[in-house]
This record gives sequence, structure tokens and C-alpha cells, in this order.
Amino acid sequence: MSKRRKPNNGRQSRSSPETASGGNNQRRWYRVDLHTHTPASSDYEEPAATYLDVLRRAAEQELDVIAITDHNTVAGIGTIRREIEWLTRLEADNRLTDEERARLDEWRTLSEQVLVLPGFEFTATFGFHILGLFPPETSVRQLEHILLSLNVPADKLDIGSTETGSSTDVLTAYRVIHEAGGLAIAAHANSTHGVAMRDFPFGGQTKIAYTQDSNLDALEVTDLEKQYRSTARFFNGSKTEYPRRMHCIQGSDAHRLIANPKNPRRLGIGERATEMLLDTASFEAIVAVLRSKQFDRTRPARPADRPFDVVAVAREEGPSLVQSFHESASQRGGRLTTILNDICAFANTAGGTVFIGAGLRKGPPKGLDNAKQVQAEVQAAIDGRITPPLAVTVDMVESEGAKVMRVQVPKGQDRPYCIDDHKFYVRDENETNMAVR
Repeated sequence: MSKRRKPNNGRQSRSSPETASGGNNQRRWYRVDLHTHTPASSDYEEPAATYLDVLRRAAEQELDVIAITDHNTVAGIGTIRREIEWLTRLEADNRLTDEERARLDEWRTLSEQVLVLPGFEFTATFGFHILGLFPPETSVRQLEHILLSLNVPADKLDIGSTETGSSTDVLTAYRVIHEAGGLAIAAHANSTHGVAMRDFPFGGQTKIAYTQDSNLDALEVTDLEKQYRSTARFFNGSKTEYPRRMHCIQGSDAHRLIANPKNPRRLGIGERATEMLLDTASFEAIVAVLRSKQFDRTRPARPADRPFDVVAVAREEGPSLVQSFHESASQRGGRLTTILNDICAFANTAGGTVFIGAGLRKGPPKGLDNAKQVQAEVQAAIDGRITPPLAVTVDMVESEGAKVMRVQVPKGQDRPYCIDDHKFYVRDENETNMAVR
């Protein structure tokens, strides 16, 4: 199950070429669900479902990538691979029945449609859940060796239980997964068994370590589609104690094929997915995004008739240490200078994003009528007035039919930055202030 989707997949808006910060204009939005279970998990809710059903449902949901992450086991991945290998041997010996040939053909078709990443959901000390995801060519033996090194008992490797007894602490788990070539993602970090530890009686330093560790690649959260996106906002790099901005993604944590109608929170495959702007649907491309500072390359997956609006989400959050809003960039009234001050302040503080053409008044954003001209003026002002040279990413995004400029400012490598050789600015909460010695 390691084949990749062919580039021309016939999808609509999310498949069209698009650029992002540092962008390659051949990148596409791919739909991924990096947290799914199979009947190999002991708490799977549809025991009659087959592994082929899991892949069928992923294809029906138009997923490009899924990760199979059963509880402390890779038995599901092993079962899938053994069946395909067995059917392939029968084919080579010319011994396939019609039913077996149809099944092998379907496996192959699904392999072309959906990239399957092997992995597991590991239960660390104190019950915290961590996703370990690996390249598709990783063998079952390698994966089981990793689980054994995480102190999952050998006699429990095939059980798929959330309970493993005394295993390994969170930080060691991140490191072991990382050193084995995997992605370490904190599962449902803001919820039950999550490392953000809501209502958990641990000190703040432990929470900081569990969510800021260098071997942790991303936080999987459950509130990206809620109004205030509180977890993503908390980990956006604006907190002194949590300076590392974290990629926040979402996954279905599906323990069934389709959501339970009696309990909608028990989701099915692909029903809480993420879209990623990737060069190709591959493990390597996903790693590159989650280990980058390009936070605009992930977003919640939504239906085509309800696309994700990055400006609307940002306006709901409001000004902060890492974002600001301006209705225009006109020279009149000093608005361009105010924008430049924000850019300088972000570079001197924690980095951030400036939205131009979108204020904070209720209703649709005003937008920019002469977007290309404004973009040229802003870029010229940055190049001509900010020193040392500062590389920013400027692009246009659409929000409610309006064109809004987005200026993404990195935390500067050559701080301090100044305007006109003598004016230094820093960001203080949601305001830009002149630095005073």
C-alpha cells in the first residue's frame, strides 16, 4: 500500500495548483487523515468491518493520505500487507479465483488512490496518547521493534489495547519515534489523554515540555473548526512560556467507518481531516511541511461549497502578538508607515502576519481594488526603509469576495531591525510600540 496518487486526480478546488509562503506553484492541496483506527484496535466499534472497507471509505471521502494508527499495535498494517502479498503470490501461480482477483484488483486501485502511512497510537506514561507515523516502506518488524523499544510488552503487540502497563514517558517517546525516522504528533492534545493536559494535576513546566519539545512535530487538536480555535491560538508563538509556534492539525480518530448517528462525536474516516499544501502526496512532503515554519500550508478540510477562509478565521481571533489588520495601505494618514512599523515589530519579536485590506469592522472585509499596486508599494517600502534586509512573503488571499494582502514576517535572524536607520519597534501583546532603551 505504498503507491502514490497520480497527479491528475480530477478533484476540484483543493487540487488546483496554488502557492504558499516560499511557494512552489505546482503544489496542491491534499486531503489527509493522519489518525484512523482499524479492527486491529480492541475498541473498534464496527467489528464486522474489513480492512478493505477502511480503504474503500477513505477513497469515498476523497482522502489522498491516511495513517493507520491502531492502539499500541501494527497488526492492522500487517494484516493488510499479508493479504496483498498472498493474493499477489496466487496471481503469480495463476491460482486466483474470480473473487480473489476482484479483491486484488480493488486493493491495487485503492493503492493508486490513497497513500497509506503505517503507524500507531502509543500510550505513554500517565496515559498520554502519541501518534507515530512512518514512511510507507517501513516493515512491520521495524514498527514492532519501535513499539518494543517504547516498552510495549511483547505479549500485547497484537492486542490493540490502550492499556500497556508501565511504558515510556512522553519526551522519550517523541525522541524514539523521531530517531526511528518517524513523525511524532500529540494525539487530541487538547482533549482526553492529550498532552496539553486540561484538568491534569501537573505543573506548568511539564506542560511546556510536552508541547514544545523539539522532537514533537505537531499537535493534533479537536477545536480547529470551533469559533475561537483556542488551542491553535494558545500555541501560536505569542506566549512567553510557549515561544515555539506549533503546527496544529486535525484527524478523525475514527474507530468506525461512518460517524455514529447516536453519538456524532464518534467520527468516521475522513470526517475531521486536514488539507496540506504539498509538492506531492508523500510521507516526505508531509514531514517537510510539519517541520517547516510555513503555517499557511495546513488548514481544516472543508466541503467545496464551504472553503476555509484564513482571513475570516484571523479576524475572529483579532489582533495579537503575531497578527495585525489594516483596511488599506495608503500613504495618506500614515497607514503605510503603520504597516511598516508592524512588520518591523514582528521581525524583532516573534514573527507574525499583517493583513491589508481587512480591518476589524463587522461585515465582509473591504479588500484592495488595486492589489498589484499596493503589493508593489509595500514591498518597495520594506526593501527601502527596513534595515538590515528582511525577507518577507507577500501574497493575496480571497475572503468573502474581497482581495486581501497577507504579509508573513519571520522572526528575524539579524535582529534588531529598524526603520529609516533609527526607529526600532517591538510587539507588545496586540500593539506595536517603539522600543525604548
